[in-house]
Amino acid sequence: MDDCLFCKLAQHQIQSAIIYEDEMIAAILDIHPIAPGHTFIIPKEHFFSVLDLNQKYFSPLWEGIIKVEKMLTNAFHPDGFTIGINQGRSAGQAIDHLHIHIIPRFLNDGGKSLHSVVFNPPQENLEEIKNKILKSNNAN
Repeated sequence: MDDCLFCKLAQHQIQSAIIYEDEMIAAILDIHPIAPGHTFIIPKEHFFSVLDLNQKYFSPLWEGIIKVEKMLTNAFHPDGFTIGINQGRSAGQAIDHLHIHIIPRFLNDGGKSLHSVVFNPPQENLEEIKNKILKSNNAN
């Protein structure tokens, strides 16, 4: 996509701190890092979300996550990682190009788990939710 910032980064039209890339993906240091080594991985082809992702990118993305996590482990020796995707504006997606954050985590770094991102518990019980999901998907 011509006006996509991340497409331009992947095509080297804009300078960035790429720490890993191959023909399918690029891993780039976030310009607004929330931890040392905060990186995001993008497919070099434009996809808005995981739902749009071409299947040929599944393995390269996961292999890239593993490679980058090893690189960041060697460089920073974190105690763990938070790996996540903000999909859609309500989830905090600021750039309309699928990207996966890899954030090194350290004991007492002030961060929390993914469970702290939102608190909107359902009114239905798990069985009702399961049935709703299954019913809505069997109808298609």
